[in-house]
Amino acid sequence: MRLGLHQSLRAEQRLIQSPQMIQAMQVLQLPLLELKDQIDQELQENVFLERKDESERNETPVAGQDGGPEPEAPPEPNQLEERMQREFSTEIDQLEARLEPNWRLRQGSAGGDEEDKKFEALNNTPGRVTSLPEYLMTQVRTQESDPELIRVIEHIVFSLDEDGRLADSAETIAQQLLVPLPLVVEAIDVVRDLEPIGVGARDLRDCLLMQLDHMTFVRPLLRKIVENHLDDLAMNKLPKIAKDTGASTEEVKEAWEFLRVHCNPHPGAEFQPPPATGVVPDVVIDEVDGRFEVKTQRGSVPELAISSSYRNLLQEARSDPKVYEYLRRKIEAAKWFIEAVHQRQNTIERVANEIVRRQEGFLRHGVQHLIPMKMQDIADAVHVHISTVSRATSGKFIQTPQGIFDMKRFFSSGTMSDAGDMVSQQAVKDTLKHIVDAEDKDNPMSDDQLVEELGKRGVHIARRTVTKYRKALGIESSTRRKQF
Repeated sequence: MRLGLHQSLRAEQRLIQSPQMIQAMQVLQLPLLELKDQIDQELQENVFLERKDESERNETPVAGQDGGPEPEAPPEPNQLEERMQREFSTEIDQLEARLEPNWRLRQGSAGGDEEDKKFEALNNTPGRVTSLPEYLMTQVRTQESDPELIRVIEHIVFSLDEDGRLADSAETIAQQLLVPLPLVVEAIDVVRDLEPIGVGARDLRDCLLMQLDHMTFVRPLLRKIVENHLDDLAMNKLPKIAKDTGASTEEVKEAWEFLRVHCNPHPGAEFQPPPATGVVPDVVIDEVDGRFEVKTQRGSVPELAISSSYRNLLQEARSDPKVYEYLRRKIEAAKWFIEAVHQRQNTIERVANEIVRRQEGFLRHGVQHLIPMKMQDIADAVHVHISTVSRATSGKFIQTPQGIFDMKRFFSSGTMSDAGDMVSQQAVKDTLKHIVDAEDKDNPMSDDQLVEELGKRGVHIARRTVTKYRKALGIESSTRRKQF
């Protein structure tokens, strides 16, 4: 055995992803709204990039025209500047060639239009939403004056969950704040008296009872159901509740309907509005003369241009190698980012065209005519890797004559029908939903009966598959769908 350092040669193949490749994959995967944010960030970080309309407005007049000053004599070029011009001129020309040929002829928007757009955006900006703790503390400060009590109440208020319920016990809060237990109990009572009624409850039963206590008249049956039969009510066991309470099924139904209309099991939910997530389609499909045309939303993506400031920076770099290196990195970054954005648009358009070609039946007639399709099929057709198709469709939406859909919805496995045709998973789910919608609500179908009904329509799948599809569609079991 020989110890020591030695050299050896070895041949191997390795896939190394350059920073430019990684950036192109990240840009491809971004949805349209996130792409706009990424473009805004690049515009702030790279001096060589600017929006197309800004570059037009910043275009300086030709010297000697419109009374402009005559150009000064150009300085003597040195070797460094000649080298920079030689290396950068080709890249700058390529970047500018990617833009619309007549982009310099377009006029920039007027200042008045910009002010109108800013004013319109200001008017359409939603106001700040008041949180549940802020709403409760506003009531507390108008009712209480003891600073120590207010401090404990504030701790309790900010400990409530999104439904307005308090999970910590009075003993736990007293230990956390090192205050007397009676003070914590008093603070909890204050919170439970605040609006909306039900805030500070321990659980669902406590929340509903608090709301019933504030009503003028409540039937004894209703209170008995809330106290003893909430679990049975959730499982739709109305006959069992009627048997245990001695009431009729109709009376139990009336009590349930009263709870649904007049009580709120989630009193804090109205202060937790879901964020508005507007869907912006990356691809729009229009039918023109009987043919479907694919249009990518290129107009909604800011057009990038090369800033004219690079010419001034070239002059500054005549004698400064650091500025030269800075310019080289920024020009490379601008080049690769513009290329990545263009490549993203072209890839999405190619993938969308192939999807439309294969799913023309769906575009004309709906989900029932959606054919099974795999990502590998599209990857082979457009000559890219399957991971590229996955990135090109991830988080992207497509606007079709049948509505707006996630692009990944078009990819699903299939089941062989009696006619010998492949039926997509989405089509089977749609058929299952139609069967459940049309069933007798007084005698809903079990999963076994749903299997038989699908078999009558030429689709044969297992019972466990029906159960999986039913849960994916948010359809309850037959026991909970039954109406009494």
